[in-house]
Order: sequence, then C-alpha cells, then structure tokens
Amino acid sequence: MMTLRENTINSKRIYEGRIISLRVDTVELPDKKYSTREIIEHPGAAVVVPITDEGKIIMVKQFRKPVEDFLIEVPAGKLDKGEEPLLCAHRELKEETGYSSGNMQHLFTFFSSPGFANETMHLFIARDLTVGEAIPDEDEYIEIESYELNQLIHMIFNGQIKDAKSIIAIFAVKQFLQSTSDR
Repeated sequence: MMTLRENTINSKRIYEGRIISLRVDTVELPDKKYSTREIIEHPGAAVVVPITDEGKIIMVKQFRKPVEDFLIEVPAGKLDKGEEPLLCAHRELKEETGYSSGNMQHLFTFFSSPGFANETMHLFIARDLTVGEAIPDEDEYIEIESYELNQLIHMIFNGQIKDAKSIIAIFAVKQFLQSTSDR
C-alpha cells in the first residue's frame, strides 16, 4: 500500500515577520515525483466566545486590511512565544473587550487553513464575565458589540459575518450549549 505522506527534501525560510513566517519546502510525493509547498508559519491563536449572564455574545468589529473591509469577529489573538492557549484566551479577551472571565472552558482545537498554513486555533467559551476596560494593542482599533446567538447565526447566512474562525466558533458554541442544556 502506498503511503500518502509527503517527505520534505528541502526547506527554506524566505520571510520572517512579527506575526508570520513564510517557508518554501520541496517535497517528495507518494509517486516519487517532487513538488513545492509554500507554507505560512504562525504561532497559533486563542479564539474566545464570551457569553454574558444575559446570554449575549460579545463580538468585536474591526477593519481588516487584507480584505479591505470591516469584519465582525469573536475576540481572538496570537499566542506569544511559549504562552499557553488558556492564558492567551484570558489576555485577548481582556485586551479586546475589557471583559474578564471567571469560567473559561476549552472546547476544541482546529487548523485555520491547513492547505498553506500551520496556524492552530484553540477555541474557548468564556462565562462569568466581569466588565472592565479594554486595552487593545497600539495598532488595533476595535468596536465592541453584543448579540443574541440566533442573531449571529442569521448574520452568518446573510453575509454580515464572513470570518471563518468566528463562523466555526458560533456554530460550535450553539451546538455545545444545546448539548449541555439537553442533559
């Protein structure tokens, strides 16, 4: 039986930035031919769905230069070097929204776009929220908005929410809340 694994023959980092790095790998394919893979390296991120005591979900709205548009997203951010995902989730929630969570629960981990990037995203649900003051990064300009879960689902289907991690997070939390309320 043929293995479907690609073996790396050569790897060359061609860019190293503050958020991502780019490398080009030469790989041997299962049929013994060679190909090139362009790979974005990312340290990973924490994704947080904060739910208030009233059942509202806190979202952030910010301009995203790569798509030249304002996006409504769940709070999220890059893991610092050596940082645990749970600590990153608490930090990003505080920085982007001002909220702190007394109950942060990890739901699951997923890859954002494994066809060309190694970014791993760690999804958390945050409850028992305490309001505070947001401390966004100096180059981050964020508006905070809160929504009912069903409103967010509707916003996904009418094209108001286009961010993949947020879509995954919203549907995951909907399913999680349904499954825990059925018990």
